[in-house]
Amino acid sequence: MSLPSPVDYQTDPSQYKHWKLEFDGPVATLRAEFDENAGLRPGYKLKLNSYDLGVDIELNDAIGRIRFEHPEVRTVVLTSAREKVFCSGANIFMLGVSSHSWKVNFCKFTNETRNGLEDSSSHSGLKFLAAVNGACAGGGYELALACDEIILVDDRSSAVSLPEVPLLGVLPGTGGLTRVTDKRHVRHDLADLFCTSAEGVRGEKALAWRLVDAIAKPAVFAQQVRQRALELAAKSDRPSDAKGVALTPLQRGFEADALRYPHLTVEVDRSKRSATFSVKGPMGAQPTSIAAIEAAGANWYPLALARELEDAILSMRTNELEIGIWLLKTEGDVDAVLALDATLLAHRSHWLVRETLGLLRRTLSRLDVSSRSLFALIEPGSCFVGTLLELALACDRSYQLALPDDPAQAPRIALTEANFGLYPMVTGQSRLQRRFYDEQPALDAVRASIGQALTADAALQLGLVTSSPDDIDWADELRIAIEERVSMSPDALTGLEANLRFNGPENMFTRIFGRLTAWQNWIFQRPNAVGEKGALKVYGKGEKAAFDWNRV
Repeated sequence: MSLPSPVDYQTDPSQYKHWKLEFDGPVATLRAEFDENAGLRPGYKLKLNSYDLGVDIELNDAIGRIRFEHPEVRTVVLTSAREKVFCSGANIFMLGVSSHSWKVNFCKFTNETRNGLEDSSSHSGLKFLAAVNGACAGGGYELALACDEIILVDDRSSAVSLPEVPLLGVLPGTGGLTRVTDKRHVRHDLADLFCTSAEGVRGEKALAWRLVDAIAKPAVFAQQVRQRALELAAKSDRPSDAKGVALTPLQRGFEADALRYPHLTVEVDRSKRSATFSVKGPMGAQPTSIAAIEAAGANWYPLALARELEDAILSMRTNELEIGIWLLKTEGDVDAVLALDATLLAHRSHWLVRETLGLLRRTLSRLDVSSRSLFALIEPGSCFVGTLLELALACDRSYQLALPDDPAQAPRIALTEANFGLYPMVTGQSRLQRRFYDEQPALDAVRASIGQALTADAALQLGLVTSSPDDIDWADELRIAIEERVSMSPDALTGLEANLRFNGPENMFTRIFGRLTAWQNWIFQRPNAVGEKGALKVYGKGEKAAFDWNRV
């Protein structure tokens, strides 16, 4: 890969440096005890439970293991192992020495991790309780905000705060402003006071302003946290007697210009600034019963593919910044994918299938919000069907080869019921609803084609692909389209793609990502934040930030 030491998003509890994971019946506890000397990059210390990307990689891994390996867990308590400090947020010195792209990708990943808590709460019955047992600032409070409820210790000193604007000249980067208003319904004038005060809000005032759900004196704090965790657990439908599935290490091969997994290969063409993601469909007979699915465990095709695809997306985002376009291909047996979708739909209420669908849903959403151009190439041997068709529907464009003189070899796509809501986007819509603006005639026509193998002409007529070149024009049309795309401004394309991909109803999640893409992206480049005398640069040096007072 292009970086001398690429970021690896895979870890396991035996390698954790920052989190302690404990289990007690239906309650799991994640204790923050960040090792200040174990930052992911040199040049800063993670003091006061401040975090960097490495901390959140562990958090993402821990939540995933709770989902799959511990189905008996119904409530996750997030708290601190340190006295008087819950979490002081993203490490300021890390942000100060990081490149612009690193800061934005860091914020995006932490956003996805926190959104994942809310996704599991909504779809999987896994509840989250923030037990704030000390100072809780910035990204620390944003982590608490992503939980279902927040209990704050009332010890006259512990406070919650979002001090980024007064202290650093930037915005809370992981949804803090949006969750304060959209989720917690803090009155906007009180939110204004809160977000422009570095000191934060404590005790009764935090409760009255809706910044927390409950407060507790230190003597009864642990007891109240345990009681509320059990009450939340009682509302969950996660099984108490199921056997978990071990998330075994991914089989990966790293090469200078490729990532290789059993079901996915990513090949990088640096001269064309492009990468080709080739997804292999399921091969041979697939499990159809719950017993067989459980026996397959982490090797069950949809679970294995979701883990590989997630790892590849994250790796390519962080480690291959100059690769501007991702070309998505599939290969395999169409009937095997159809059978797989039938199994997923038949058992969608079973906890393991539900968690697998959740991982697929979140992974496809990672694709949606990746700041890369996405083109789907539907060629002979492709299996863009049902669940795998979602890859093409997520793309900015899709090209399907037409072979009028050789219909037997012509690639076909096919829809299943999975395409009609099994993998909603962050807007809450299916990708077909997004595609057709919820217009019923178009959706009815597409639904009527379920079960049909659609040639390029048929798919084009239904509006399911962008273009259907024949074999004479295929190579030239693709070459021109790819060359044109990578010649355009990456900044303009990032804005263009984000605007066009999310044209549906706005909600808290779309606002979080929209504000990250637009406002935080802009603020992170302004001299008031990152100039030589910018607030982010002089923090901790005893100097005062020098602001350009012009409003832009």
